[in-house]
Amino acid sequence: MHSAGLELALVFLLAAVIAVPVFKRFGLGAVLGYLAAGVVLGPFGIRVVNDAAPVLAASEIGVVMLLFVIGLELSPSRLRVMRKPVFGAGGLQVAVSGAVLGVLALCLGLDWRAALVVGVGLALSSTAVGLQLLAERKALTSDYGRLGFAILLFQDLAAIPLLAAIPLLGQSMLGGVATTATTQPPWWAVAKAVFAIAALVFGGRVLLRHVFRVVARTRMPEVFTATALLVVLGSAWLMQLAGLSMGLGAFLAGVLLADSEFRHELEAQIQPFEGLLLGLFFMAVGMSIDLNRVMAEPLTIVLGVTVLMTVKFAILFAVGLRPGRLDVREALLLGSVLALGGEFAFVVFGEAEKAGLLAGMMRDRLVAIVGLSMALTPLLLIAISRLLAAQPVRAKKRPYDRIVDEHPQVLIAGFGRFGQIVARLLVAQRIPFVAIEHSPEQVEFVRRFGNQIYYGDPARAELLRAAGGANVRVFVIAIDDVESNLKAVRLIRSEYPDAKVFARARNRRHAWELMDLGVEVVRETFHSSLKMGELVLVALGEREDVAAQRAERFRQHDEALLRTQHQVYDDEAALIQTSQEARKDLEQLFAADLGEGVLGGMVERDRESSTPK
Repeated sequence: MHSAGLELALVFLLAAVIAVPVFKRFGLGAVLGYLAAGVVLGPFGIRVVNDAAPVLAASEIGVVMLLFVIGLELSPSRLRVMRKPVFGAGGLQVAVSGAVLGVLALCLGLDWRAALVVGVGLALSSTAVGLQLLAERKALTSDYGRLGFAILLFQDLAAIPLLAAIPLLGQSMLGGVATTATTQPPWWAVAKAVFAIAALVFGGRVLLRHVFRVVARTRMPEVFTATALLVVLGSAWLMQLAGLSMGLGAFLAGVLLADSEFRHELEAQIQPFEGLLLGLFFMAVGMSIDLNRVMAEPLTIVLGVTVLMTVKFAILFAVGLRPGRLDVREALLLGSVLALGGEFAFVVFGEAEKAGLLAGMMRDRLVAIVGLSMALTPLLLIAISRLLAAQPVRAKKRPYDRIVDEHPQVLIAGFGRFGQIVARLLVAQRIPFVAIEHSPEQVEFVRRFGNQIYYGDPARAELLRAAGGANVRVFVIAIDDVESNLKAVRLIRSEYPDAKVFARARNRRHAWELMDLGVEVVRETFHSSLKMGELVLVALGEREDVAAQRAERFRQHDEALLRTQHQVYDDEAALIQTSQEARKDLEQLFAADLGEGVLGGMVERDRESSTPK
């Protein structure tokens, strides 16, 4: 098929719809599914596409949009906080990986200029593949995910001087004779880059929010979408015009809008385009893998991929440990995510060939190595993840805090949002309490706000005794995990059988299990949901007193149903029957309020009989 129209689009969509669910079903991830689909459709598969270069160039817009969305998550203040991991860990990784890989290229007989370009080019990892793998595993906010993003961000920045230096290195290699590709002096390329970044930052700060405010007033979603796409693609085009990464421009535009009131709307508008185009990008990468080169020189290509991924994995593992301060498990995951080559290598090696630094055959080998490393990285991550999952976690466990018995009247177990609200009410009434939380991260976070809270396990008898449990009048169990919640309640009931215990219940079944232990149950979302329902009735025109009465009637009815079903909650058929009967009873109660139905008629007759004649 040579058409680039509707048929080609249909084939791409069909390949994605088939390949991605199949690969996800076997736990191989979406990225590998897209890559495999690209290999099948490409010039070395069934030849739906004979030339992958135009598809790859067009699909890079997906990477651009991905970086824009990431920029929206990072305000300038957060970027300032990230400067140490970006320039520390990121700079160290690029410098060490580039030096090691460059020396290896030098040993293969390349000129030192070509070896420098090859070393730094291979040191760069794929932003698109790395971030997609992290997103699939919901690891972008993990410690290794944040460090991985910082390293990728520095790599995008490092590509700028590398591209600017290639013409200079090519010119010096040719003995100072300028070619048509290197007619401009290198300093001009650097000046253009600095000017473009400054123009984007200044223009974005001054203009972007005003533009979106004006567009938002039109109240036309399609115009807002068009404006969002214009900003993303315009920023990318400006950076490309200056010889920089398109993704860098989109990323900077996202950062400039991260603090704006349009952040979430922009993200919602861009993400559908980002997902589709990113999938197309991975397909294009799969099409770009030169299977003929791999089959012609299998040992060379396999050895190249092995050396590349081994060197980068080892360096990333070391950088993750120091200065990244990750534990061994997370450092291994960091290495497995970023050990691959990057999409920028295609551009770097192409420019190096134009400048006379690399021969065409060497460029083909390097591109095949990078493409194959992208295809193997999801498999490497899966293997490392399963290996780590099979190993027991040896977490560094800090000792529980020593709690001084200050004769508190209340003990709060669990100090998340639920427990904190109870605590604030007690503080306002100057009632002494002690709070215990099992998460060390939550303890450190809450202590920053000046709250006195202790780290420990509320399900340990000695800790409760140390906290003055014998004198506690009321225990508040606000732990969100159901099993931990029940474990703490059982211990308190056995140690302090006469104490008053209030426990947070996640759902009705959890509430019934707590009721078995004889505690007062508070369902965590019941009362807030009931209040919202009351507000909805008022918004629909009901009088406030009538809406409050209806909500109170529903609360009484539902709590009576909870107690009734507590007797039969192990019998599913009985539960269903009681639920159906309760719904009918509730409908009749509300119908009676309106003077309708059988109950309504009875109420009306009672009123008439009681009215004096």
